[in-house]
Amino acid sequence: MFGFSVFMNEDLTAAELEQMTAMASGFKGIFTSMHIPEDDRSTYRQRLTDLGGFAKDHQLSLMVDISGNALAEAGFSIDKLAELREIGVTGLRMDYAIDNQQIAAFSKEMTISLNASTLTEKDIRELQAYGADFTRLEAWHNYYPRPETGLDADWFQEKNRWLKAQGFFVQAFVPGDAKKRGPLFQGLPTLERHRNWSPFAAAIDLLATGSVDAVYIGDGMVSAKSAQQFATYLQEARIVLRVKDLGSTYFEHVLGNHQNRYDEARDVLRSADARFNAIPEVKPELSQERPMGVVTIDNQEYLRYMGEIQVCKRPLPADPKVNLAAQVIPADLPLIQQIKAGMRFKLERDDSDE
Repeated sequence: MFGFSVFMNEDLTAAELEQMTAMASGFKGIFTSMHIPEDDRSTYRQRLTDLGGFAKDHQLSLMVDISGNALAEAGFSIDKLAELREIGVTGLRMDYAIDNQQIAAFSKEMTISLNASTLTEKDIRELQAYGADFTRLEAWHNYYPRPETGLDADWFQEKNRWLKAQGFFVQAFVPGDAKKRGPLFQGLPTLERHRNWSPFAAAIDLLATGSVDAVYIGDGMVSAKSAQQFATYLQEARIVLRVKDLGSTYFEHVLGNHQNRYDEARDVLRSADARFNAIPEVKPELSQERPMGVVTIDNQEYLRYMGEIQVCKRPLPADPKVNLAAQVIPADLPLIQQIKAGMRFKLERDDSDE
């Protein structure tokens, strides 16, 4: 599942509510935090109430990150979780200053997420001893605002294997691309390698590990183009690759929906039906080296392969029988490796200046 973040440092604007409503059509959850040091916590009560109302109206879960005194400073009582449930909060993420005995008690009232990165076997034994309801316990990773502090991918995967073996639902964050959150504005990923990735590419990469159940946008919202990538994936199970025109006569011909062949090639994505559709005579164009992400179409020199459309998964040498028609934009290059045998994808024109 996918979710997004909404922070309570300022009142929600009409534009933000409109964007949240659009995202609620495919995303299933909201994350917010009540212990960001630079925020004025006296405003949190009304803003959390407003956010909870939105979540209830759109059937979204609402996970709230808290520390020991955060609820009290916002005018709530940690001993009266029913009040939080009433306004639309469905879960609490426990950070520092909340011990396992308290967590076990809270788990009998609502979903509780633990810090996935720091959870230990000792914690699990203590939670068991205190009678925690493990059906309501989840493991959520942190996001890391400071560059170079995000998690190592191999360590992350090993930790997640252990968490899944314990039966936990596992969540992680990816950066947004609509409005980076301050004060650093460097993205809010769980994995350091995702810091400068597009939200959709990072999300698909996390899901591909097989050890993550939910992916949330750490910075909050995503751009309209990224939102469309998520929507196409959710509605059609299709990955959109945005491409630039390389000046080929056949650029328009390669755009549109494709399916990678079931006999997966090592070097390229092969559009399963391209050369069997009605195609024009494809004349040779200037032969060039094929970088990763280039979209090609075989010309008449390839005889019965004429019209085959491919996306290069790795750099390949020039071939006079192969025309270069388009180039996947840098932000979407990581998605190429996620398109496996039989998966559907779409080549979509990108006219941005990026």
